[in-house]
Amino acid sequence: MRLLPARLWPRFLKRRLPSSLWGRALLIIVLPVALMQVAVTWVFFDAHWQTVTARLSEGLAGDIAWAVESYKEDPRPENLREIADRAERSMQLSIVLQEGRSLPGGGRRRGSLFGALDRSLSQALDSRLDDPFWFDASGRRYPAYVDIRVQVPHGVMRIIAPRDRAVATRGHIFLLWLGGATVLLTSVAILFIRNQVRAIERLASAADAFGRGAEVPDFKPHGAKEVRQAAHAFLDMRERIQRHFEQRTALLASVSHDLRTPLTRLKLELALAEPSRRVNDMKRDLGEMEHMIDEYLAFARGEGGEMLETVAVRELIDGVAEGARRVGASVEVEADPGLEATLRPNAVRRALSNLVMNAAAHGEKIRVAARTLPSGGVEFAVDDDGPGIEPENYEEAFKPFSRLDEARNQNVKGVGLGLAIARDVARSHGGDVTLDRSSMGGLRALVRLPG
Repeated sequence: MRLLPARLWPRFLKRRLPSSLWGRALLIIVLPVALMQVAVTWVFFDAHWQTVTARLSEGLAGDIAWAVESYKEDPRPENLREIADRAERSMQLSIVLQEGRSLPGGGRRRGSLFGALDRSLSQALDSRLDDPFWFDASGRRYPAYVDIRVQVPHGVMRIIAPRDRAVATRGHIFLLWLGGATVLLTSVAILFIRNQVRAIERLASAADAFGRGAEVPDFKPHGAKEVRQAAHAFLDMRERIQRHFEQRTALLASVSHDLRTPLTRLKLELALAEPSRRVNDMKRDLGEMEHMIDEYLAFARGEGGEMLETVAVRELIDGVAEGARRVGASVEVEADPGLEATLRPNAVRRALSNLVMNAAAHGEKIRVAARTLPSGGVEFAVDDDGPGIEPENYEEAFKPFSRLDEARNQNVKGVGLGLAIARDVARSHGGDVTLDRSSMGGLRALVRLPG
């Protein structure tokens, strides 16, 4: 396998590390604990456990060497019985002589943990015995014993020794305590980290809901000091923004009243005046002024006070299409009758109406479609067969009061706020409006609203 260059390792690790705060915090706690436990286990087995096992093996090998040497000095059966009795009483060793036999073939069996017992016992016997030997420490035939055989002049001396005389059999208890402590510490860390991350998640949910205009009345700051501080800052910001919206709405209501009153008086005076071309031109100018005032107020006021509702998308689109047909537009609707979405119906109706009327002003045929997004939510598509807009001017078209007359036919009644209002409505729902080339040859406006 080809190794990555050193400069690419940080990027490689970054892509494979957890991206969430929960995953990273858990990794910060669990990884050091795991490394510490591995280091402790390694030190224990490498230093303590193997040292104790080596000392026990040396003691057992010394007892076996004594028994072998004592028998070789006096190979009579009576001496062998005396050696076996003394070994069983004082050393817990069972000794028998298998006359006329030889050592088993196939080498020494291995079965002890990490082979530590095999190595220790083999080294101890090598250093104490001059005769050939064989042993089985695997515990397959005798789980609690070690089978050791030594070649002597009249056959094989077989010694059965308790396993705890050759190895520290309590090592698994240490591992059990170590594993239990690891599980306990990790569980406590997970509970504490989860509690802190949940506070941040709730703050993020509250901020996201406020951005979409939804109310979060039960949100209260909790968690660590820094998280509570951020939550209080969010609540203060939300109050300031809501207060600003209320002041702006009140100001716009007053402006609307103040402007409409003289416009109404002028309309009455023109209605009573003698009909003439100049009077008709003045009426048309007043109508355009009233339309512009309505668009200015709609753009500045928005629909922030409207509550979210679950509505039938097809009925909403049909209402918008019917309004466009009354002014002579040809509108085709494509939407599933059973499609529903949670949104602010009046705000979305106004946004779609702006898009449809904008398409009607620049094209002859319009298609309005809706579908469910794979990630949830709904997508509206408004297509027309007009001249369209160059891709480099898409973002320019969303700027307030931008008309792009060189790219589209001039809209004599518009003031360049239709797309701006539509995007403002979509973003207040947490979505957005984008432009693209339409399959009908003109412009496509895509309104994506998350679920």
